[in-house]
Amino acid sequence: MADVAPSPSDRPRKKAAKRKTPRGRRLIAHDRSLGVRWVAGADEAGRGCLAGPLVAAAVLLDMEAFGPREARAFSAINDSKQHTPQMREELYPIVMRTAVRVAVVSRSAPGIDTRGLHRTNLSALSDALARVAVPDCLCLVDGFRVPDMGHEQRAIVQGDATSAAIAAASILAKVSRDRFMARADMLHPGWSFGDHMGYSTPDHRAAIHARGVSPLHRLSFASTAYQQLSF
Repeated sequence: MADVAPSPSDRPRKKAAKRKTPRGRRLIAHDRSLGVRWVAGADEAGRGCLAGPLVAAAVLLDMEAFGPREARAFSAINDSKQHTPQMREELYPIVMRTAVRVAVVSRSAPGIDTRGLHRTNLSALSDALARVAVPDCLCLVDGFRVPDMGHEQRAIVQGDATSAAIAAASILAKVSRDRFMARADMLHPGWSFGDHMGYSTPDHRAAIHARGVSPLHRLSFASTAYQQLSF
């Protein structure tokens, strides 16, 4: 007997592919679930660097005005570390257009050496939030509670992967700092700041051993990169 091809109804049905919700929409849903109109988020970039400033940024989002157009624009928003430099540059103007207020503050290497990294970090985050906060807003910070700035605040562990406001702030902080370090590379040639952005890479440590430190280096850091240098 000749083989009979199975009818379409007899063929195994492929399961419909489950459509993944864009990360940005999940972060927006988190901020909507907080039940407040105004959500401010803050994050920093450069905390663990050997050189360059610590940069903190804050954004203020109006969740009542966050409609479909804003949600589409924010659909790709995520923790800045999850994006390529090109993608962060593309997201930067989207954050600037969508946020009600933005603020970026910077703390220099000498200031970090004088005050200490953690204290400087908290102060920068607090200052950035104070510049965007409005009455009755909820201030969200990635990881830490910060000095009181007169508004309700909440620390969120892995906040840049949880909250749209914090993730947006992380984009602004990272792009702003990377742009600074690219300019610093031209002003202080020899350390390749435009490549490693001040982080402790093998090439950066080798440059320190060969050339010493620049005005941008944080001398208070207990790094092996400094062990053979005398200050």
